[in-house]
Amino acid sequence: MAKEIPDLSAQVRAGTGKGAARQARREHFVPGIVYGGGVDPQPINFNYHYLIAKLKAGRFMSTLFNLKVEGQDDVRVICRAVQRDVVNGLPTHVDLMRLRRTSRINLFIHVDFLNADKCVGLKRGGTLTIVRPEVELNVLAGEIPEKLEIDLSDCKVGDTITISAINLPKGTKPTIDRDFVIANIAAPRALAAADDEEEAEAAEE
Repeated sequence: MAKEIPDLSAQVRAGTGKGAARQARREHFVPGIVYGGGVDPQPINFNYHYLIAKLKAGRFMSTLFNLKVEGQDDVRVICRAVQRDVVNGLPTHVDLMRLRRTSRINLFIHVDFLNADKCVGLKRGGTLTIVRPEVELNVLAGEIPEKLEIDLSDCKVGDTITISAINLPKGTKPTIDRDFVIANIAAPRALAAADDEEEAEAAEE
């Protein structure tokens, strides 16, 4: 299932250069630029409070957006840079890059853990330890998975869940070239402590 692409609203900025950017900031806008896609760069402005809210929501740099500018066709973009004031850390400029549906990008995709109530290991007192709640994948801009799913039903105490356990959507691949750990079912503390004692006794013998 392709993820619904969130909107990112902006306005056309008249003029370019430092003077136009300073004027935008005086009017409580954050200037930006949209480039790439075989089209001329487009100067834009973001409402300051709107942009701050988007930045605070997280993953601004790794989210594919549907850029909406009045009077223009919507376009898919991804943020490539957010310049900030060196003193207060507030945004002063945003760089966006246009993407085609066939463009490949790296995005963090959320991992959902299903059927925890049926999990054999959890029923026996184990604990689900999530190592990576999100996985960075290389995906097609037009086919972004909404989430990754892991079925915990048959997982036992001591089991380790790696990326190879997930059926990745067609056209996606991890950015890490190894079978890395997503989560594991850790043994109950009492059982782990007992195992440690047995190992210690065995070592003494």
